[in-house]
Amino acid sequence: MRDYFLQFAQARAERQQQGATASPGDAYEALRDTLVVAHLNLVRFLAVKFANRGESLDDLMQVGTIGLIKAVDRFDLERGVEFTTYATPTIVGEIKRHFRDKGWALKVPRRLQELHLSVNRMLERLHLQSGHSPTVAELAQALGVSEEDILEAQELGQVYNVLSFDTELSDDGDKTQTLADYLGQDDAALALLEDRANLERAFAILSPRERVILYLRYYEAVSQTEIARRLNVSQMHVSRIQSKALEKLKGVLREP
Repeated sequence: MRDYFLQFAQARAERQQQGATASPGDAYEALRDTLVVAHLNLVRFLAVKFANRGESLDDLMQVGTIGLIKAVDRFDLERGVEFTTYATPTIVGEIKRHFRDKGWALKVPRRLQELHLSVNRMLERLHLQSGHSPTVAELAQALGVSEEDILEAQELGQVYNVLSFDTELSDDGDKTQTLADYLGQDDAALALLEDRANLERAFAILSPRERVILYLRYYEAVSQTEIARRLNVSQMHVSRIQSKALEKLKGVLREP
């Protein structure tokens, strides 16, 4: 199998140098198909682990195969790891993404659901092409929509379906913790429930861009410089929007 990967790497390099597009029957496509077919058993093995969550095994196989193809395209023998070791997280991630993207906890317009999925796919595609995370402007241009649509779709992407009791939440040593393991325990965040409700009420007055910036800055700990790069604006502009949004929040939270 190592020989196939060596041949595939050579064909891939030649294809990139020549700037050629894939065509049925060429060496690149043939070797790629061979490697994918040879590892479908790995996809099945991993898909079976998710087969009791309301999705058919065939559907999960299709989703997992997408992850396998991505792993084949990205694999580099110089990494010094077995392909199965490298491919497993990519395949599992694709299956988990399928469950994550399929359901929504709140009623979200179909247009935004579809745009959210398109944004996720385009994010990965542009990242592979350019080697860096695409900006909002790049995503908007690639998908033919406005930057505000992109921001709204990304924000609404946080609204997913409720978790099942067997949802894996953490890995504590050799034991995987699921949602069911936490039922009946004291919720440490319960005391903050009122504060959270007030904060959600305050966030409702912010524009989509203000909400995205505050989310990235304070929930994801992203620097202003990185946020500016993602939004394709200046760091000073991000700072001004952030300050304005915080003042809005303070004004609402001061109200009785």
